[in-house]
Amino acid sequence: MLKKTMTLFRSPLVIATAAAAACLAGCRVGPVYQRPPALAQAPPAAYKESPQNFPASDAWKVAQPQDAMLRGKWWEIFNDPELNALEDKVDTDNQNIQRAFQNLMAARAVIAEARSQLFPTVGFGPSFQESGSSANSISRTGSSSTTPSTSGNRTSSSYSLPFDVSWEPDLWGRIRNLIREQQYAAQVSAADLENERLIEHADLAQFFFQLRGQDALLALLNQTIADYQKTLDYTRAQYETGVGTQISVVEAETSLRNAQAAATNVGINRAQFEHAIAVLMGVNPSTFSIPIKPLDHTPPAIPLGLPSQLLERRPDIAAAERTMAQANAAIGVADAAFFPTLTLGGSAGLSSASFKHLFDWSSRVWSVGPSVSETVYDGGLRRATVRQFTAIYNGDVANYRQTVLTAFQQVEDYLAAVRIISQQIQQQEQAIASAQQFVDLELARYQLGIDPYVDLITAQNTLLGSQQTLTNLRTQAMADSVQLVVALGGGWDSTQLPSPAQLTQKPDPGQTAIQR
Repeated sequence: MLKKTMTLFRSPLVIATAAAAACLAGCRVGPVYQRPPALAQAPPAAYKESPQNFPASDAWKVAQPQDAMLRGKWWEIFNDPELNALEDKVDTDNQNIQRAFQNLMAARAVIAEARSQLFPTVGFGPSFQESGSSANSISRTGSSSTTPSTSGNRTSSSYSLPFDVSWEPDLWGRIRNLIREQQYAAQVSAADLENERLIEHADLAQFFFQLRGQDALLALLNQTIADYQKTLDYTRAQYETGVGTQISVVEAETSLRNAQAAATNVGINRAQFEHAIAVLMGVNPSTFSIPIKPLDHTPPAIPLGLPSQLLERRPDIAAAERTMAQANAAIGVADAAFFPTLTLGGSAGLSSASFKHLFDWSSRVWSVGPSVSETVYDGGLRRATVRQFTAIYNGDVANYRQTVLTAFQQVEDYLAAVRIISQQIQQQEQAIASAQQFVDLELARYQLGIDPYVDLITAQNTLLGSQQTLTNLRTQAMADSVQLVVALGGGWDSTQLPSPAQLTQKPDPGQTAIQR
C-alpha cells in the first residue's frame, strides 16, 4: 500500500517544482569571505627587541636557531619535574577549561541544528475521535416542517493515520550560510578553548615560580635572622662586660624583630599562591600543599620564531579571524531574506469511520502542492538588517587588526622585559657584593670600637635590601619568561584548529553526557 501511496506524489506539478528547486539550490547570495590584511605593512624580518639587535650575555640566552618554535608542552623548557606534574593535571581538572570545552560542544550542537534545516520535516499524528449528536436537535424535512426529530442520539467515529511532509529548498543559500556561520562560530569556540588552556597553564607556572620566590625570600630572611641573632648576642655580651652600650643592644634587638616580622609576612603571599595553584588544578585548597623549596631557576632559552609566524601561532588571533568569517556568513543569511521562499508540502494517510476499514485502499487521503512567499514591504527591515551585520563585520575586522597589534606589542614588551631584567640581575649581584664588603668592613670596625653600632646596622640593612631586590628580580624574570611564552602562543599553531568538517561530525557520547 505504501508503494501505491507514493505514486500520488508523482504529479507533473510536483516534479516540475522539485526540478526547479534542485536547479536553484546551487545559488548562494552574500559576500565571499576573504581574510583582510592584518597589518598595513608586512611584518619585519625580526622582532625589534630580539637578541640579534642586542649584545648577548650569560643571563640573556636565545634558542638556536632563532627561527625555531615552541612545541607541545611548553612548560617543560623550564626543566622542573614538580612543575610538569602540576601542569599535567590542568587539562583534565581545571574547571575553566572544562567550561570552555562545553562551550565548544554547544557550538557543535548548533551546527547540527542549522544542518537539520536542509532536510524535509516529516510528521505522523494518528488520531481517534468519537462523537454523538443530540436527539433533540431540530431536523426539517420540508419547508413547512417544524417538528423536532425524535430518532434518538446518533454517534460517529473517525480513525486517522496521517503523514505530513514539508521541505523548504535552500534556493538562495540562506541555510548554507547559516551552517557556515555556525561552523565558524564553533571554530571560534575551539580557539577560545586553546586560549583558555594557554592562560590556565601560564597562570599555574607563574604562581609556581612566585611561590618559589617567596620560599627564596623566606630562606634569605631566616639566614638574616640567624646573623642578626649572632650580632645581638655579641652586642649583649659587650654590654654586660661594660664595653658596649645599652642602645646598641636595643638597636640590635630591633633589627632582629623586624627581620622576624618580615619572615612571618612572607607566609601570606606563599599561602595565597599555593591556594591559587590548587584551584587551577581543580583541587580543594584545604587539602593541597606544596613543600618549601627556594627558587633556583634561571630563565631558559625560549625559541622566538619569526614575526611572520605570529599570526598563525596565537589562538586569540585565530579566534578573531574566525569571528570575521562568522560575521561575513551572517551577511549572506540576511541577504537571502530579499528573495522568495519556496515550500514543498504534502500529506498522505488513511482515514475511516471504522477501524475495520482503516487499512483499505479506499481509505486513502492525500494532498500535495508547493507554496511561494515573498515579503513585499517591510518598512526597510531587511536592508537595515544587512547594514547591521555589515557593521558587525567591519567591527570584527577592526578587532582582528587590534588583536594582531596587541600580540606584537606583548612579544616586544616581554622580550624587552626579559632582556633588561637579566642585565639588572647582573648589576644587582654586583651591588650585593659591594654591600657584603660594606658589612664586613663595618663589622670589623665595630668590633675594634672604631665605628658605632648604628653604622653596622646601616650596612646590614643595605645588604638585606639588596638581597631582597635580587630575589624579587629573579622571581620576576621567571614570570616574564612565562609571559613571553604566552605572547608567542605557547607552541600552538592554527593548523591544530578543527576544520568545519571535523566540527560537523557527531561527537562521542561521552562528550555530550550530563556531568554528575
